[in-house]
Amino acid sequence: MAKVWIAALLNFFFPGAGYLVLGHKALLAVGWLIGVIGLTYVELGIQTAAPDYYWPMFASVFIMNTAFAVDAFRVGKEQVGEAVGAAATA
Repeated sequence: MAKVWIAALLNFFFPGAGYLVLGHKALLAVGWLIGVIGLTYVELGIQTAAPDYYWPMFASVFIMNTAFAVDAFRVGKEQVGEAVGAAATA
């Protein structure tokens, strides 16, 4: 269960990294991770160049990261449930 929480936290701070921990959607996870690095760079640049756009950008990224964390938690719980089910039938 700790792996599920680690994946959720990683996906919140680095979307895609949690999926890599779970071994789920690896290629897509790498793409999200690269995209997040670029988005963070833009977000930090907006903070000084266009401060009126910073908070909407921050809120958007926060919502997106929360969704990634929730999804990683859901995927991890499904994996744990499948592993428990497989062990019970073995």
